[in-house]
Amino acid sequence: MRRRGVLIGLALLASAPLRAQPSAPASPDLEPRAVVGPPQGKPLAGAALDSRTEEVASLLRCPVCQGLSVADSPASAATNMKAQVKEMLAAGYEQEQILSYFENSYGEFVRLKPPLRGVNWLVWLAPLLGLAGGAVVVAWALRRPALAGAEKARAAHLSQPPASADLPGPDTLPGDPKLAPYVLKARELAYGWPGGVRPEPRGSAGSDPSRAAS
Repeated sequence: MRRRGVLIGLALLASAPLRAQPSAPASPDLEPRAVVGPPQGKPLAGAALDSRTEEVASLLRCPVCQGLSVADSPASAATNMKAQVKEMLAAGYEQEQILSYFENSYGEFVRLKPPLRGVNWLVWLAPLLGLAGGAVVVAWALRRPALAGAEKARAAHLSQPPASADLPGPDTLPGDPKLAPYVLKARELAYGWPGGVRPEPRGSAGSDPSRAAS
């Protein structure tokens, strides 16, 4: 039993370095055809090749100077990556093939403008959502005083007496003596009042005859 335990311990110790050794990342020296397939574009040369190399290299992040692109970084790693970009463009590889090739080697971090997929949507939409939220807050802040003023005006209007209290009654005559006869005539025609004057209610001038008789 003791010998078997010693053998098992030695086997575990021997296999420990193999288990602890991490898997090696994809090498940037892999043949592009093995990673992204054959070229899908037209080979470039001359001034067009130089210009296109700068454009594509500006879309790649330098793995050493992470704040700079491969086109702007003075690091030797960036220089090698830029030379590889130029070789791939001269061989006819398209921009997306080149970016995918370096992404396979360094991860999505190597792209300065990651594609819209997965959580990258949040990176692109977060500024727009922030602007929209800020606009809503500003609009609400500007509208709040206007709403408060409208509420105050409504409360003041409700606290005032109704306008009907200032209207003239049916017996009121205009202050202009020239208009008074016309108003009386109109009342006479409309209400049947003699001379346009409201008749006195019955029983208001004297006592009720039936009550006096009793």
